[in-house]
Amino acid sequence: MNKNELIAEVADKTDLTKAKAAEAIDAFIAVISKALSKGDEIRLVGFGTFAVVHRKATEGRNPRTGAVIKIAASNKPKFKPGKALTEVVNKTSKKKAA
Repeated sequence: MNKNELIAEVADKTDLTKAKAAEAIDAFIAVISKALSKGDEIRLVGFGTFAVVHRKATEGRNPRTGAVIKIAASNKPKFKPGKALTEVVNKTSKKKAA
């Protein structure tokens, strides 16, 4: 599902126009992005947790030349699914497998 398909589904489920649904999704993404950029964590009970994980600087190798390269430290966004979301996904995948 891409963003346009998500907007259409949200508009259908909420009786919002596609424009209003797009605004709501854009606002949701902006709020999460801003919170994560400040180092905050967002917990949506049953759905999951958005957090920031710090990655230390490491050394890697260029696969073509084998030369050692330095990989800078960075912060990465992370999503950990909640129990309810995991259960829904597992029920759906079991039905498809059967």
